[in-house]
Amino acid sequence: MRLKVITSNPGKVEEFRREFADWGVEMEHAHIPYDEIQTSELEEVVKAGMEELRSSGLRDFIIDDSGMFVDALKGFPGVYSSYVQKTVGNAGVLRLMEDVSERGAEFRCCIGCDIDGETVIVTGVCRGTILREARGDGGFGYDPIFSPDGERSFAEMPLDEKNAVSHRGNAFRLLKDRLRDLGLSDTD
Repeated sequence: MRLKVITSNPGKVEEFRREFADWGVEMEHAHIPYDEIQTSELEEVVKAGMEELRSSGLRDFIIDDSGMFVDALKGFPGVYSSYVQKTVGNAGVLRLMEDVSERGAEFRCCIGCDIDGETVIVTGVCRGTILREARGDGGFGYDPIFSPDGERSFAEMPLDEKNAVSHRGNAFRLLKDRLRDLGLSDTD
């Protein structure tokens, strides 16, 4: 089985490949642009993206939308995480948080999968904190400033360990469970 991972981020593709390697699913990186609607909910963005991609004839694909939701910033950057990362980056988020003592945040990942004519949408969550400085060389995006355990950033964790607790890892497990429930897994 082959699924196209629709993203401009090769780091996401690698995470999908590693997570589904035991299923014998080949993940093909496909950079196919689609409109991301402006809304406050990740699931709405994913649903609209899936509809647009399917209307162009695309089948057997995965898209996702992720965001970091900071409690003290009332959920910002949330669905605007990608834009904020590109414009002000981790340094800008840390500046916004300079004098903030409440550092709670969560990552959310909504995955949409079109497979064998079925649509599956799941959302994984990982609670944690915003660190006071960027740490680590691994991962991508906000990984250097987000810690799931208050000790290490995602960027300091090996990928397998990160996936065991991350929002995307949690979404992967939910997706696999839903695919099994639909009888679409290669392993039972």
